[in-house]
Order: sequence, then structure tokens, then C-alpha cells
Amino acid sequence: MASIFSRIASGEIPSYRIAEDENYYAFFDINPVAEGHTLVIPKKEVDYIFDLDSETYEGLWKFAARVAKAIKAAVPCKRVGVAVLGMEVPHTHIHLIPLQTEGDMDFRKEKLKLKPERFEELAKAISKEFK
Repeated sequence: MASIFSRIASGEIPSYRIAEDENYYAFFDINPVAEGHTLVIPKKEVDYIFDLDSETYEGLWKFAARVAKAIKAAVPCKRVGVAVLGMEVPHTHIHLIPLQTEGDMDFRKEKLKLKPERFEELAKAISKEFK
């Protein structure tokens, strides 16, 4: 059975898409720790990031770097933090989180409740910056 992330990338489950190419997909975390919190996945379904083949692994990081630059250009922040936890969904994913302080990266804090209009506004702004 396909992971929820595979179903999102295929369009079966709706998402706030940030960027996409033939191998990778970036979309908003619907339970963000900060505005602009984005997940980047390979379309190839592999549970653990270090089980990816070299080409997919390297391509994922290159794609994530492009997404991070777009986030930084569109969302006021000092940095875009990176985390790879991989415990919550059995599909490799990278968290990209706009940061003002290190505390913004705390996954234990209460998640933001954003309205669909805000997700759409942020997605449009970041997508516009994606190169």
C-alpha cells in the first residue's frame, strides 16, 4: 500500500504544492511548527533516507536546497532549518523550516493552526521564487 506521501505526490490526496519535478515533490506540512514549514520527498517510496540509492539521495538534497532558497526569499526568516526525522511517515522526507531562533525547530511545541487561505498565499509566494 502506498504511503500517504506517495498518495499526496500522485495527487490522490490534496496538498499545498510548493515545487515538483519528475523525481521530487515539495509541499507544506499541514501541522507546521512555523509558517512555510515544507516537506520535501522523493517520489520513489523508500522509508529510510540512507536506504536511497546515491542518485536519488543526491538529487533530493539538490532539490531541497532549491526549495530552501525559495522559502528564504518568500518568508521572512534568518535561516531555513533542516531536519530529517523519518519516524512519523514511512517515506523519506526532509523538513525545511523558516527560523528566527533555534527554538523554532522544536517539534514538541504546539503546532500552528493556519487557515487554507494562508497556506495558499504562502505556497504561491514560495512557488514564485522556486528556480
